[in-house]
Amino acid sequence: MRRLTLFSLLVIAALLAVACAPPPPPQQGAPAEGQAPAPQEEAGPALGTADNPLVMSFVPSGDTQEIIAGGEAIEQMLEEKTGLAIDSNVATSYAAVVEAMGAGNAHIGWLNTFGYLLAHEKYDVEVILVTIRFGSPSYRGQIVVRADSGIESLADLKGKVFCWVDPLSTSGYIIPRIELLAAGIDPDQDFAKTIEAGSHNNVIIAVYNGDCDAGATYADARNAVEDELPDVKEKVVVLATTAEIPNDNVSVIPDLPTEMVDTLRDALLEIAATPEGQEALKTVYSIEGLAPADDSFYDEFRASLDAAGINIEELAQ
Repeated sequence: MRRLTLFSLLVIAALLAVACAPPPPPQQGAPAEGQAPAPQEEAGPALGTADNPLVMSFVPSGDTQEIIAGGEAIEQMLEEKTGLAIDSNVATSYAAVVEAMGAGNAHIGWLNTFGYLLAHEKYDVEVILVTIRFGSPSYRGQIVVRADSGIESLADLKGKVFCWVDPLSTSGYIIPRIELLAAGIDPDQDFAKTIEAGSHNNVIIAVYNGDCDAGATYADARNAVEDELPDVKEKVVVLATTAEIPNDNVSVIPDLPTEMVDTLRDALLEIAATPEGQEALKTVYSIEGLAPADDSFYDEFRASLDAAGINIEELAQ
């Protein structure tokens, strides 16, 4: 339990490094006696119009340029189907999307699993769609090594150089750390060096190039770089896989009108059923499809985290 507590403290420290949204300005008091009331400010442009577009933000889990390209294609198709003005972007980190949604600077988020749990707990962000890959709404993480590394078990990772994804990555950080601890490997003490590579693609490339002896990613992140590195599955092999993890999702902030949320959900489902939409979803995150979901979809996973000593409510504070 001591090791799990240290892990929880590490994640909390990473979260504290994220800049929180500034508090709203204080309310102005009533005008003094005999003083004319201040003029009412005119309402700004309606949300979803050209002067006040919806902002759709993506986490940087893969190749940034591909996520930008796929995101812009989804943005264009959403605008055509809904008549709403939408701006898409790729955030600098997983936590940046969570904080942008909390501050109202992003309205739609394509969130990884752990990022969603934090966003829901901290800012009441709500999932509307879950992603589908290989016909399933869940996936696994994996630990990969170079085929010629001589590493044949998790115990062999001691003293090696290990590559991580973002500290809020469910499959590339959170869950592999839990499973390493369960196997008797302390990620904070037993590696010669750790490197935060930033994305799953970068972890695979770093192991391929020998910059890291091993690394954690989603299964199977090697597919995403196979065009660039045709022999990647020969040089980078899977050492271990994690338990199942519920997939990432599309989420919205709580302030969006229900009618607008329904419109966005329906439009994204329609887009996912078209060849153009399927190509965009594949480009952005290797997504095969989308399915309606609500927050209860993640309840079983929350219970698993709780059993491992990770309390989402505490991490969100």
